[in-house]
Amino acid sequence: MNLVIVGVGSNINPGENIQKAKELISEKYTIIKSSRFIETKPIGYKDQDDFLNGGWLIETSLEQGLFKQFLNDIENKLGRIRTDNNDGPRTIDLDVVIWNGNVVDNDYYERDFLQIIVKELDSNIAKSAVNSKY
Repeated sequence: MNLVIVGVGSNINPGENIQKAKELISEKYTIIKSSRFIETKPIGYKDQDDFLNGGWLIETSLEQGLFKQFLNDIENKLGRIRTDNNDGPRTIDLDVVIWNGNVVDNDYYERDFLQIIVKELDSNIAKSAVNSKY
């Protein structure tokens, strides 16, 4: 089994879309633990609502590429529209941040809220991730 920390974000009906995403993931995989959700200001494109960001520690038997595709399918099902503006509004954003103890999303190092979320979900991973950057 693989242990994954998924970063979760939304700024379009966030309460509803985050709950729906959680339900869809839970139909197939075990969400071991949820972090708190933090309201954050948009990064890059500022003319949009604040985001609600959090994360889930998930156990999956899928390999990383297939699990990411599973998350993309959920994003599509919940109406995510992909545009050239990577910082635009989102119904849901699901990103693999940690895969089996390894940082796989460099946003972890640049976004404080991701570090907070990872620390809440697994403090051992957070310590090793910080040490591995230097």
